[in-house]
Formats: sequence, C-alpha cells, structure tokens
Amino acid sequence: MTDLPEDPTLDEIRDALIPLVARHAAFDGWRDAAVEMAAQEAGVDADIARLAFKGGAVAMIDTWFASIDRAMLEAVPAGRLATMPIRARIAALVEARLTLLKADREALRRATAILAMPRNMARAAALGWRAADAMWRAAGDAATDYNHYTKRATLAAVYAATLMTFMDDDSDDHAETRAFLARRIEGIMRFEKAKARLTGADGGERLSLARFVGRLRYPAI
Repeated sequence: MTDLPEDPTLDEIRDALIPLVARHAAFDGWRDAAVEMAAQEAGVDADIARLAFKGGAVAMIDTWFASIDRAMLEAVPAGRLATMPIRARIAALVEARLTLLKADREALRRATAILAMPRNMARAAALGWRAADAMWRAAGDAATDYNHYTKRATLAAVYAATLMTFMDDDSDDHAETRAFLARRIEGIMRFEKAKARLTGADGGERLSLARFVGRLRYPAI
C-alpha cells in the first residue's frame, strides 16, 4: 500500500499513484484501466483515483514526466553537479532521467505515441521545454536573455532524439544511447561556444558581419 496521509489531497494521490499508473500503462495504455489497477495496488478508492486523473491520457503523462523532473533532481543533487563541468552536468541529468525511465520503456513508448498526435503536439512541446528547463536550471544556468531560450530549445531537441534512441536500444547498459547522447551534447557545447564567439559573450572580439564581408571583398595582404 502506498504511503499517504490519512486524508490525502487529490494532488497527493496523483503523485503517489503515478509511478504505478506508468507501470500499468505499459500493458493497459494511458487509460482509466491503468489508474484503476494502480489504485487497487495502492489501496486507494478507484473513484477517487479516477477523479485525480480526470484530465485523461495527456494529463497522466504530464504528471508522470513531472515526477521524473523531481526524481532527477534527487538522483543528481546540486552538490554533486557543482563539481562537474557543464557538459558533464547535462549528461548526468539526462542519464538520470533515462535510468528513471528504464523500467517503463513501454509506457514511455505509448506516451510518446500519444504526444505525437497532432492535437497533442503543443502540449508535447511544452513538456519537452519543461524538462529542458529543469535540466538547465539544475546545471546552474541563470541566463535571462535569448540564451535562455536557445539553450532550452536545443536541449529539448537533443533530449527528444535521445529518448527515441533509448526506446529501441537493447545494447548493454544502453551503451548506444549513451554514445548518441555524448555526441549530441558535444554538438550543443560547440554551438554554445560558436554563439558566444559571435556575440562576444566569451570576452573576445565580437564578430562583425560587415567586417567579414569587407574582408571577402578586400582581402588583407
């Protein structure tokens, strides 16, 4: 039976049941059947459980992904992250998420299929952004200018691609996924360095498009 206070709120019931819902969603789909099985396993009234997840499949998936966000931060605490270079922080955070999802890859596959439906694409993008934002914040990013948006958009795309690789990866310890992730993070770091060079954010001379074009026309001797 899941540990719950004597008179739990719907939020508390939702958070307590969602790992079990995900486990059952692998077989029953992201439907009421999964909620009912989770409620039975946890000793929660089925009607109350259905009320907690009244938003349907996408709401269930949203709750599950939010629980992964929280569990990720517990798995890779701030003190540990502080000792790592930035690329290692991002890699550790993504890998922590993969470890948390490892036992529920079929539920993840079903969730991804639901989020890929045209009517759910905006919600899917929002969930991807939220995951990327959680990772960048945990990694110590405090950007408030356009870098805030480009970093999250880039990481969201990398994370989504990594999940697609992960779902079909049967290599030992998901070695193929880890290698794929390492290559993509290297790409992010190269992009960030190039962007810093372009804008002068690295303390160096800012690249000037006019000067560059001028040199093409009148090359220095």
